[in-house]
Amino acid sequence: MFKILTHKACLQHQLADHPERPARLHAVLDRLRSDGIITGTEDVISPVTAELLCLVHPAHFVEQVIAAEPETGTIRLDADTYLSNGSIKAAFMAAAANIQATQLVLENAAERVFCAVRPPGHHAERAEAMGFCLFNNIALAAETALQHPSINRIAILDFDVHHCNGTVDIFKDRPEVLVCSSFQEEFYPYRYMAFSNEHIVSVPLASGTKSQHFRRAIESQWVPAIEKHKPDFIFVSAGFDAHADDPLGGLLLSRDDYRWITELIIDLAKQYAKGRIVSTLEGGYNTEALADCAAEHASALQSYATIKS
Repeated sequence: MFKILTHKACLQHQLADHPERPARLHAVLDRLRSDGIITGTEDVISPVTAELLCLVHPAHFVEQVIAAEPETGTIRLDADTYLSNGSIKAAFMAAAANIQATQLVLENAAERVFCAVRPPGHHAERAEAMGFCLFNNIALAAETALQHPSINRIAILDFDVHHCNGTVDIFKDRPEVLVCSSFQEEFYPYRYMAFSNEHIVSVPLASGTKSQHFRRAIESQWVPAIEKHKPDFIFVSAGFDAHADDPLGGLLLSRDDYRWITELIIDLAKQYAKGRIVSTLEGGYNTEALADCAAEHASALQSYATIKS
């Protein structure tokens, strides 16, 4: 069974003219509805607690971000990352969706789940919000899975145009967590991009990289690492800003590449992880391209899911 989790509170995080804006999520949800992919969408039942965020972030950092939310207007945590009134609820619901998605899969209530949420999370390091990200949603989902006695090894696969420095920071000393990331080289965030621990697989791609080279790189570097690691659960940081039309990146992928990589991930999940996949929305800043690519991703997850009685 395939599910999509979202919450209207994820639209409350907003700053006029910022690339990471509510229109992104509106575009994704509108396309999923018009394509008939959304049939069982449900709001997240309850927000995450600050204590649960401490599975991957220190308490002082969580408290600092919560306390910084303004009553009116916006503030900047750095040049790229903002808080508005409503941002903390949005971030809590995004994190909660990832936890709930993981629990649904662990309870066999779903095989694959896509979390259509914002703000994104993969740049959020253990104790630093950055790159549009407040808390690391996919890291929280992964840590939730690792608390389960049946889960010993997981893989986090990130195909955003930007490297997942936050996810690497959180799991850099955790060999049970394989982190595979493809990204534009010599590009934001300019840190952790050449990290060399065996369980961190970095695939830098030159600006202008097109489909054929992208696919070869994934097949030659991600696939052997996943086959060796044999994860019990696969998590996906689904960023769609490597698309050729995205204004923030310089890679030249197409919507077909996102269906291709999703189907590849599904095949690997079937082979090693009993088909278990939780995916969460990361980047993508051209709303039309984002909607196209997210629909390809979600459609593949839906089409290849096993029907459960």
